[in-house]
Amino acid sequence: MANVADTKLYDILGVPPGVSDNELKKAYRKLAKEYHPDKNPNAGDKFKEISFAYEVLSNPEKRELYDRYGEQGLREGSGGSGGMDDIFSHIFGGGLFGFMGNQSRSRNGRRRGEDMMHPLKVSLEDLYNGKTTKLQLSKNVLCSSCNGQGGKSGAVQKCAACRGRGMRIMIRQLAPGMVQQMQSVCSDCNGEGEVINEKDRCKKCEGKKVIKEVKILEVHVDKGMKHGQRITFTGEADQAPGVEPGDIVLLLQEKEHEVFQRDGNDLHMTHKIGLVEALCGFQFTFKHLDARQIVVKYPPGKVIEPGCVRMVRGEGMPQYRNPFEKGDLYIKFDVQFPENNWISPEKLTELEDLLPARPEVPNIISDAEEVDLQEFDTTRGSSGGQRREAYNDSSDEESGHHGPGVQCAHQ
Repeated sequence: MANVADTKLYDILGVPPGVSDNELKKAYRKLAKEYHPDKNPNAGDKFKEISFAYEVLSNPEKRELYDRYGEQGLREGSGGSGGMDDIFSHIFGGGLFGFMGNQSRSRNGRRRGEDMMHPLKVSLEDLYNGKTTKLQLSKNVLCSSCNGQGGKSGAVQKCAACRGRGMRIMIRQLAPGMVQQMQSVCSDCNGEGEVINEKDRCKKCEGKKVIKEVKILEVHVDKGMKHGQRITFTGEADQAPGVEPGDIVLLLQEKEHEVFQRDGNDLHMTHKIGLVEALCGFQFTFKHLDARQIVVKYPPGKVIEPGCVRMVRGEGMPQYRNPFEKGDLYIKFDVQFPENNWISPEKLTELEDLLPARPEVPNIISDAEEVDLQEFDTTRGSSGGQRREAYNDSSDEESGHHGPGVQCAHQ
């Protein structure tokens, strides 16, 4: 049975202690796929944690040591603290408890600060033509007066209460041979691991080691970029002493366009034409995203059906990093019919002679009933439906029946 205090490797994989090898492998594969550096470049440390946890728990001997004696058992079972403890320190930054702060590390082993994410709204014209813009933001930089020390030389002292860790670890005995380790933020140094006398604090940063500074970034939006794509400025995030700055990440957010809709590298638009254009050909122009005037022609004799779509090859969006290759433009046609009584009966007869012949009228039997077509208001529904609804409502009130309508009984 697993030590109550040491279930962290199981927690990393999201499985309970005592889980089967098959379930352990499933959990590992799922997490490894999600946090693999090829798919998630910023999750390298998380991937190391997952791999290390699986490496231990998938080994029967190491898993038994961990289940019985926890982290200490792994260290002692591996020939002292020089072996397994080095692995803990490398993976978690100072033992199993090191990763609890969720602080990532860079390739050179330094702690890495968090990335700063900012949305950047762009128009479809910006994504079509490319754009260079300037973005102003505020970030923390190391204080130049104290070089990020917080005070004069020697003023900063390691916190004696937590020994510079910023966290205090408490051990509570639950039962004979079973203990629970808990950690909390050190109250003496507020988790910083250092203390500075008030009189020795830097006047500029007031001992905080960093100050606010306005940063102006030159942002290049390349042709063909898409909604949700990221532009990264490496190492431009907040600075902190002993920490490698994270990245500033701009997340592109495409604004809605009044004419075009984007689908990958293709563009879509809708154009209205009249009945005469649909039957006899047409020509129209529109302004493209790069301000070019595009002329669209359709020859007489080729009919455009209502709702049909035609394509213009090569007039879509440019491909990202290959802007000379473009997608296609798809135009959907909305055919507008004339209003009622738009032409005299005489002209209507002449028009009918020009149009394709009507289908032959079927034979009408003598007792056939003739009806009239009326305009239908879709917002109100059919009158018959309203009458049936009223009938059902009144019947329900009289009979107290609440079922799906009243049926007549035949005697």
